[in-house]
Amino acid sequence: MAAAEIFPLKRAVPAIGIGAIAASAVLLLPIVGAAVLTTVLCLLPLAWYAFSVPYRWLAMFFAAALLLPPLPLPGGDTGPHPSVPLAAIGVLAGMASFDRWRIRWGPIHTAFAALALAMVLSVAFAALYSGVAIAAGSAARAGLFFIGVYIYFTSASGPDLMQDVTAQRMTRALFWIALAAAAFGCIDFVYQLPAPAGYEPQFVWLKSGVYRRAQGLFYEASTLGNFSAFFLVATVVALAEPRWRRIFSPVALGSGLIVFPASLLLSFSRSSVICAGLAVLVLVILERRRWQSRRTLIVLAVLIPAAAGVFALTLPEVAGAYWGRVGFTLDRLLIAPDRVLSGRLESWGAIAGFIAEHPWQTLFGIGYKTLPYTEYLGRPVIADNMYLSLLVETGVLGLAALVGLNAAILVTCWRAMQRGSFYGKWLLCFWIGEVVQMLTGDILTYWRVLPVYFWVLAQATKDAYADSAD
Repeated sequence: MAAAEIFPLKRAVPAIGIGAIAASAVLLLPIVGAAVLTTVLCLLPLAWYAFSVPYRWLAMFFAAALLLPPLPLPGGDTGPHPSVPLAAIGVLAGMASFDRWRIRWGPIHTAFAALALAMVLSVAFAALYSGVAIAAGSAARAGLFFIGVYIYFTSASGPDLMQDVTAQRMTRALFWIALAAAAFGCIDFVYQLPAPAGYEPQFVWLKSGVYRRAQGLFYEASTLGNFSAFFLVATVVALAEPRWRRIFSPVALGSGLIVFPASLLLSFSRSSVICAGLAVLVLVILERRRWQSRRTLIVLAVLIPAAAGVFALTLPEVAGAYWGRVGFTLDRLLIAPDRVLSGRLESWGAIAGFIAEHPWQTLFGIGYKTLPYTEYLGRPVIADNMYLSLLVETGVLGLAALVGLNAAILVTCWRAMQRGSFYGKWLLCFWIGEVVQMLTGDILTYWRVLPVYFWVLAQATKDAYADSAD
């Protein structure tokens, strides 16, 4: 009997991979110490457990990415995160099940491939213009983005493709995980829990003192705000569905209507609030015929002021600061727009000047996610604009790929929604707001929440092209 029949390759891949992890841990013992080695060895059974059932590693990855903080170890801006090894396990699991991959190439696949190519090519320019150390950081950040891309591919066309019932179970589990993460963000703000090294210094000034904005387990307020907006949209879209088609239970939906708006507001991320508002507006337009009933209008007329009243009574100082910030924005938008936009106009002006003076560098890019670290522009610049930053960092190819990706996502979700897909409607509403939020935020750097978005996109893609697959 041939050796390949005794020990098939798809079983050898995980064994080889896990063996390599163990061997690497032993070799690194003098560097990392016995504690880290012990941790790695304890995780080996968990890694093998993830291989035993398709998409099991996905549940483990989502739980780790959304509910665990970075490790208190050197590496990156906030320290290494425990979800990254789980993503590596998922890649090995995909290799082990290579015979189950059935990729049907479409517009989203093409856009993802073009964006990945632009990021990879830009790493060489990062080394050329900014040095090897910054180029290594560029490559690492591109790798973190690729986790979400891999999850899309393996969930839409690979071994982690789920049946409808399994996908619904995963969606419910994700919703409860998201509730826990958002609730912790609220607790984090109210009690100002000690944050580990690496958190973003984002504060709000109230009469009683200076408080760190709600960051939760993400330790960055904009990420928590964007994440909360995503699941708030899921809650509202589910409520718009007929009762017999709702994926989430009434308890889950009721909890979502309380927790997600609270964490969204306490993050003080104006762009995320606008994203959620646009998403809900799109849903209202889509459901205008069903929502014209007197009962629905009465419910909305009661719920909206009731929610505002509860917010004002529960956290009066925070509510007062919020309304004051809204008033300041409206009052100073034309007089001092750069102050209203938190200095973004100055940063955009610096980037625009670089584009005008260096057209050839802009054509090919200076390296993905190098603007906040490189001195090539004279000083580090935080773009806070996904389109501008990708143009300068990854060139025309990167910007075109992002625009193409946004268009492909909207078209695919529209097609899925037309076929009755909850995932298509959810992501269509949210991504319209996301396209706008990209004007004031580097959304592609939210690597811990992007895999969740792209998993939902994979379900919408499956629903959009279900007949073609048959």
